[in-house]
Amino acid sequence: MGALVFIGLGLHDERDITVRARGEARRCERLFAEFYTSRLMGSSVRDLESTLHQEIRVLTREEVEEGRLVLEAAKNGNVGFLVAGDPMAATTHVDLRLRAHRLGIATRVVPGVSALTAAAGALGLQHYKFGRTTTLPIREAGFAPTSPYDVVEANRTAGLHTLTLLDLKEDRFLTPREGLAYLLEMEDRFARGVLGPDTVACIAGALGSPTPTLRADRLERLLGADPGPPLHVLVIPGPLHFLEVEALVAFAGLPEAVAEEINPP
Repeated sequence: MGALVFIGLGLHDERDITVRARGEARRCERLFAEFYTSRLMGSSVRDLESTLHQEIRVLTREEVEEGRLVLEAAKNGNVGFLVAGDPMAATTHVDLRLRAHRLGIATRVVPGVSALTAAAGALGLQHYKFGRTTTLPIREAGFAPTSPYDVVEANRTAGLHTLTLLDLKEDRFLTPREGLAYLLEMEDRFARGVLGPDTVACIAGALGSPTPTLRADRLERLLGADPGPPLHVLVIPGPLHFLEVEALVAFAGLPEAVAEEINPP
């Protein structure tokens, strides 16, 4: 019986891979990857193959959820499963690990840098003040869930920030403008006072790259802001500590006038 190693690749390109992750991947007999939950915008599969000295088979969502290819390979040798960010951030991967465990396949996890923590650090927000994370999906006919609005409401009621991930499908990325507009549309629909045009929000783009784009402002102004290249996440803050406000001014361009309204001098 072989082993299945879940390997985090980090956020931006092949240079984000940790020394341990690189070593683990190079020792594997086969490498699989998925890039539907996230991807490395600064690297190609060929770049990764060059770094890891091995061919990589990229799986579809259906192939990962079905699991047969990965599990059959792991019965007979050491297999690496490569994921952008941290490999256990998606519940699909936890399910795959449990299925391997039930089959008697040894598993290991090699963590990677994740947007779940990197966004707060880049913006200067306090990690312990974040509540539940949510994802704004790409809407389709008959599919326009409103659960992200509920999550933002629950977090803000509890005085917590909300990290809001933006969906991607193949080469389609939900933009920050679309995500913010989606939240405002839900407010117009439900009118529960969760957020509005004057709500302070944050955009963080290209995290992990040498030139991330960080924006903080009133929501109505962010709708017209240049968010920079993808991938992006949004943060809808709860009450802000004065140091968090100072950090948003320094690192994300929050206008001084808005900062003074939040924390009067």
